[in-house]
Amino acid sequence: MELHQFFLYLAIILIAARLFSEFAGRHGIPSVIGELLAGLLVGPSLLGWVTPDATMKLLAEIGIILLLFEVGMDTDLFRLARSGIKPVVVAVVGFVLPFVLGYAVCRWGFGLDNLVALFIGGTLTATSIGITVRVLDDIGKRHEDEAQIVIGAAVLDDILGVLALAFLYQFAVQQEVSLAATGTVALYIVLFMLLSPLVAKLAGGIIDHYDRRAVTPGLLITMALALILLFSWLAHAVGAPLIMGGFAAGIALSQHFRFNLMHRLGLPALDRWFAPSPQLAHRLEEQMRPLIHTFAPLFFVMVGVSLNLNTVDWGSPRVWQLGGALIAVAFLGKLAAGFFIRESRFRQMAIGLSMIPRGEVGLIFAQLGLSQGILDAETYAALLIVIALTTIAPPFLLKAYYSRPART
Repeated sequence: MELHQFFLYLAIILIAARLFSEFAGRHGIPSVIGELLAGLLVGPSLLGWVTPDATMKLLAEIGIILLLFEVGMDTDLFRLARSGIKPVVVAVVGFVLPFVLGYAVCRWGFGLDNLVALFIGGTLTATSIGITVRVLDDIGKRHEDEAQIVIGAAVLDDILGVLALAFLYQFAVQQEVSLAATGTVALYIVLFMLLSPLVAKLAGGIIDHYDRRAVTPGLLITMALALILLFSWLAHAVGAPLIMGGFAAGIALSQHFRFNLMHRLGLPALDRWFAPSPQLAHRLEEQMRPLIHTFAPLFFVMVGVSLNLNTVDWGSPRVWQLGGALIAVAFLGKLAAGFFIRESRFRQMAIGLSMIPRGEVGLIFAQLGLSQGILDAETYAALLIVIALTTIAPPFLLKAYYSRPART
């Protein structure tokens, strides 16, 4: 892409995202819906002004990583720990049910090949944590107890999704699966999620120490951004999703993550170097917020741009039959996950609805299946309908659900 063309596309995306987000907000609609619709409008589905170009996707990835950094900063690990096993149960059930039901419907209901049925089942397991978090934020429920369960479950769901994608890709390319290789990736991801917040906490203390003594402005945001990008690179290096790096860095630099390593090691004199001040999180939030509000909408617009609805054969009965069956599986499989934990009925339903959005994660599965020749055009079109509906409908459903008076 020519440089001047890139600037034009970027300007179109930013203006469309802001206009549609503002319009949606003024009419009581979650702003993320406005940004998704902006992507559908300027993308190949309607006007065709913007295509899912690699450079735009790169900026979108930066946006979702920064958004997950903000989510990490707002996540209280101790509060999440008090949820106990609940996020794990929601994640596992929300992964297994759609996979099994999707496989069964495709294999025995429509007679599709084994590998095709596996890929479609894998696509239905996805949960887009970025969309889920934005929806909860738009309706003012991001700090509720059920939101903490949803965030924890969505993070685990992403990890399970990456393992499933690696498993299916290996099976598609090599016609065999190495359990040792999959287990190694899983071990690396677990170690990364356990160790990276501790390392980032130490780095945050050093950044804070020099920021309070810096003679030139901008050191805090520059070093924090570098830390986020570094951790995203490390996450990819161990086989985890890129967004896990931003999430881990956010957890470590938040005011909720209290871990005094130097005291535990018997080195209190090093506290001033390795223990961030309580004001660090507040200063960081103030400086990072404009950057997040600029880049995060790019991600949601690009999700809409990537949903090329012109590729769907709207007149094909098989597309609608398969799409309708998979939509039922996609909604029910995730919705049921909330009812496997002991919570009030109101919260169970809210958790289930929050786990439904597929977004970019589902698109990655579907596009990989198409590019590898596993999915034909009609099957891909049916999946595209499922992904579009499960991305756009849940924000409306959640807003309508929360507008009802809560029941005990």
